[in-house]
Amino acid sequence: MECPNKDSNLDVCNCTYEPCSRKGRCCECMQYHLRMNELPACAFSAEAERTYDRSFRKFKETT
Repeated sequence: MECPNKDSNLDVCNCTYEPCSRKGRCCECMQYHLRMNELPACAFSAEAERTYDRSFRKFKETT
């Protein structure tokens, strides 16, 4: 099922991981990253996001 908000979500999505199939689908993205004990890109600054370290530890270091 396609996300009805995908286009507007992409306008604010800061994820730089290009092959990501969840980009613009925030619900899927959140579920995926939380299952992996991570946070999605949108929880990080642009600089921290580019490290691709989505861990809670990295989030704590950068906030």
